[in-house]
Amino acid sequence: MDTGTQDPVVAALSRLVAAGVIRHELTRESGRRLRWVEAGGAGPPVVLISGAGEVGLDWAVVLPTLAERSRVIAYDRAGLGASAPVSRLTLDSQVRDLVALLDDIGPAVLVGHSWGGLLAELAALARPDRTRGLVLVDPFHEDTTAEVPLALRVASSIVLTALPLLKAIGLFNRVAANMGRELARRCTDDPMTQALVTQAYLASYATYAQVVTIRTENRLANACTRQVRAARATSAVPDVPMRLLTATRGKPAALQQRSRDLAEQTAARFQRGAHVVVPDSGHYIHKEQPAAVVDAVLAVLAEADRETP
Repeated sequence: MDTGTQDPVVAALSRLVAAGVIRHELTRESGRRLRWVEAGGAGPPVVLISGAGEVGLDWAVVLPTLAERSRVIAYDRAGLGASAPVSRLTLDSQVRDLVALLDDIGPAVLVGHSWGGLLAELAALARPDRTRGLVLVDPFHEDTTAEVPLALRVASSIVLTALPLLKAIGLFNRVAANMGRELARRCTDDPMTQALVTQAYLASYATYAQVVTIRTENRLANACTRQVRAARATSAVPDVPMRLLTATRGKPAALQQRSRDLAEQTAARFQRGAHVVVPDSGHYIHKEQPAAVVDAVLAVLAEADRETP
């Protein structure tokens, strides 16, 4: 472990977290490195799992508050941020990486957004012994794909196909800079810290290969239905506290209703599951309504703590 003095993500997060942030690396097959950062220290680990194509820094709005109450870990999946790419990126490889992280740090509360929510659920099904609780933040569900309007699917496919070209000609960096500045604005009013967060965001997508990984991850969502259904059908649901948060804005009406219905079904599968609809929030609840995410995590932590012998 180290303080990551040359790591722009550690530098940015350390400005937001009073006690600082530590960088770690987990060695995986063929010596590839999976980078994760840690803040806080007391209480069971809380692992933050970002959406498709996104990095650990994406949790910068809620991480400092959670670090006041527990040990918080955010990692970059293979091929994104400071984590080395895997030879073949698959749903299985992503779940295996997450389980390997849990094996290293011990049983944890898993907090996943969007695609990360699905990964959290699959890791919990695969290793209930390493799962103390779940918070799924507007999670991806494989059965929502059919409800996405055709025009939106076509537009999304075009954008994903074009991402590497946009990176090659420099347009991607402009978009990433705007997204980094927006994330920084939500984190702090301090101009120096905002600049560090923006720089860290850009550093997370500095290479052509990282941008290709964004496309690959997003395409996994369109090809995972059969595999995820099989995992759900053959795995026992762990008896852990669980909260599922859904957004109220940003989706076509049919997709919004379908998402809520699937959220209810998912929460009902857990004996201690609860579905919470978050008012006035789009898909990125942890940025737009961070208090709702913090409250859900603290509730799950409190319940998990009561079960500790």
